[in-house]
Formats: sequence, C-alpha cells, structure tokens
Amino acid sequence: MRVLEIKGQIRNETGRKNSKNLRQEGFVPCVLYGGEKNIHFSAHQNSFKDLIYTHHVHLVVLDLDGKKYKAILREIQFHPVTDIVIHIDFFEIFDDVPAVVDIPIELTGSSIGLKNGGKLRQRRRSIKVKGLVDKIPDALPIDMTDIDIGDVIKIGDLSFDDLEIMDPKRVMVAGIVSSRVVAKGFTAEVEEEEEVAEGEEVEGAAEGEKESGREEHKGEHKGEHKEEHKGEHKGEHKGEHKGEHKGEHKGEGHDGTQTSGHTHSDDSKHN
Repeated sequence: MRVLEIKGQIRNETGRKNSKNLRQEGFVPCVLYGGEKNIHFSAHQNSFKDLIYTHHVHLVVLDLDGKKYKAILREIQFHPVTDIVIHIDFFEIFDDVPAVVDIPIELTGSSIGLKNGGKLRQRRRSIKVKGLVDKIPDALPIDMTDIDIGDVIKIGDLSFDDLEIMDPKRVMVAGIVSSRVVAKGFTAEVEEEEEVAEGEEVEGAAEGEKESGREEHKGEHKGEHKEEHKGEHKGEHKGEHKGEHKGEHKGEGHDGTQTSGHTHSDDSKHN
C-alpha cells in the first residue's frame, strides 16, 4: 500500500468557531480515532490533494507536532456548494493489528467474451478486505482471461494471499454480457441475487461494521411500529367512530346535514 505523509498541528481548542477560523485560513479540521484517545488536529488543505483526488489507497503517516501516527482515511466531508473539504476522519492502525480497508479492483487479461463481441459489466470497483498493513496491496488483480459471454465473477470466486474478504460471497464483481437486452435482464437478476446475499451473509461478512445492524434494527422497528400504529389506529378509529355515531343519533343540528333516521322520527312525532 502506498504511503503518504501529512504534517499537521494538534488543536488545543475545538468547536464551531475554531473550525470556522481554521477553514478561513485554508486549514482542514481533522480527527484521528481508534487509538487510546481521539486526537483533534488540523492540516493545510493542499496536504490532502494526493490523498483525496486519486483511486489509490494510502497508508497515511500523520506527523502531528513531531509525533507520528499510522492511519487510513475513513471519511471526508465536503462543502455542499463549493466542494471544499471541510472535515476529515482518520482511523489509527497498528502493525500487529489487522485493518479493514476498501482496496480498488484491477481487471487483467484479455477476456474471451470481449473478443467474441461481448460487453464488460463491472459491478464493483473495490473490495473490502482485512489484513495486516504490510500485507495489503495497492490493488486487487482479477484475471478476466477465461471469462466468456454469460460468465460472471463473484466475491466467492476470489481469494487473495494473507487477506480475508469481508464482502458477501454472492455479490457480483464483473461479468461479460452479449447485448443491451441481455444486459438489462442480467443486471436485474444480479441485483436480486445480491439483495438475497446481503440479507443472508452481510452480518457475518461485515465484521465490525454497523450497516447490517442498522438495517436489521430498521426492519424490526418498522414492523413493531406498524403493529403499534395498527393497534392505536384501530382503537382511535373505534372510539372516534363510536363517539361520532352516538352524537349523530342524539340528533344535533336541525339543518339536516348530520341527521339520522332516528332524528327524523323524533321530528315527525313532534310535528
């Protein structure tokens, strides 16, 4: 994995006002977490160009007031209008502890399917892997030489030395299709399989990630909310309907807008 060194200064003050002042001076507020404690620091915006505007993954060496930390980029926040970087999160890593990183895919070889007139459909541009820092490569090569029209490569078909793949096995990486019509049906089928695969395997595959937990909680919460709402709505509707119906039978309003048959009977008797 490529190495990039960035020099920064530890922030003694935090908060919106301090962050705003830093941005006005051309600096980016950052946070390094994953170690003993979170470290707030800043670095000039020009320091991040080689890190952000590239498809390569870097091991970042942060030089903060003379002390160095190894880290990987975790999240970037851009200004919604100007696209200027306004905040960056880094995750501290250690030589003896495996790290989870998204590594770009590199398709190699001249595919048989392409030679026969097929079209490449690449569904994934990167794969999430887990391994020691010195074992993580710049890119993950995938040989497409024997891939013919109609063939696909899925996560489960791949393996890399010293790395554990964290993505679901049934997710498609790339394939060769013959035409637009075939590609459309092919894509729909693949999407359906991927949904099933993620539902079955993402909990075990994405170890340490919170996405699957959020999705499961969302589904359970939705079901519970639906049942509670159904019960409440049924009770409210029953009560309201009973009250309205009772009010109507008491014969409020002689203008005829909300009268019932019982009211008409009383009126005719009175007359």
